[in-house]
Amino acid sequence: MSVMDHKCQNCSAKLVFNPKKQKWVCDYCGSEYGLDDLKKNNEKETAENYIKKGAKKASNISYNSYNCPDCGAEIIMDENTSVTECVYCGNTAIIMERLVGEFKPEQIIPFKKDKSDAINTFLAYKKGKIFMPKDFISKKNIEKISGVYIPFYLYDMDTSASVKVEATKVKNWTDREYRYKRTDYFDAIRSGDMSFSKIPTDASKKFPDDIMDSIEPYDYKELVDFDASYMSDFLSEKYDLTDDELKDRAKKRAEQTAIQELVDDVSGYDFKTLKYSSANSVIVSSKYVLLPVWMLNVKYNDTIYTLAMNGQTGKFIGNVPISKKKIAIFWFELFTIVSLIVIAISLVGYIVK
Repeated sequence: MSVMDHKCQNCSAKLVFNPKKQKWVCDYCGSEYGLDDLKKNNEKETAENYIKKGAKKASNISYNSYNCPDCGAEIIMDENTSVTECVYCGNTAIIMERLVGEFKPEQIIPFKKDKSDAINTFLAYKKGKIFMPKDFISKKNIEKISGVYIPFYLYDMDTSASVKVEATKVKNWTDREYRYKRTDYFDAIRSGDMSFSKIPTDASKKFPDDIMDSIEPYDYKELVDFDASYMSDFLSEKYDLTDDELKDRAKKRAEQTAIQELVDDVSGYDFKTLKYSSANSVIVSSKYVLLPVWMLNVKYNDTIYTLAMNGQTGKFIGNVPISKKKIAIFWFELFTIVSLIVIAISLVGYIVK
């Protein structure tokens, strides 16, 4: 769903953002527009005016929204949306509430993978999963896939860390009578300063952190200044975790990485054991951005399973249910086949005798 509509200058149909072409396309007459073209069009509210209004007085920016009665997610929609499905749990809801407040990311990475890419990836994910229920990724479920811009904070920080590692070298040898083993122990100490750029931390409670972490990384070279036009035909989630609430998680990610880098620097040994570590981080800057994700949540046997794909790179992650019936059938068939083979071998042996 779009937050801001653009009309085709040739036929007045709605324009939508095409991830493949990185342009806004009219599905009726085939016209294509770049971002500069949209800003030149005499629309009631251009992307440029939209941003200026948001910078002056955020309370003037209002969106339709609803709170899903099933999972509680708050979804931002354009004012023309009347009925939709919750991207998180598939629940259908009528949009009635109004959301007024600040919604002003600094930058955005536009979608590069379109819906067909996501569907093909999700369908390919079924292959080889013999215990997955047949009706789990059905055509009906696949059609619920949605492109969502997820709120993130990107942190730049400086980190100092130190580690103490117990390292061992093992030597084995033998002579005519005995086997020998010698173990030498070493204390390896490492410390260093590291700088990290754009550590991502998702700013929504609705999306599982492990899923969001798993579809990284993004190519942040493709960040562009935020323009509401990029949200055409996509959903967007309002952030509900602030910069202050997320900074400790970002620090933890940086410090864990720094410690692991120092441990990895201890090389040339057979075994390593981390005995002590310490780290301290200082945030240099933070930035609020929107990042693209194709999201599919399927409710199956009262459990919601999440499938997600990085809307820029195509990296995929997901968890699926296991059919107990399929497992039972598999073991029954395996037992039957093994039993028949044993019987056949026994008969062959009896005939030979």
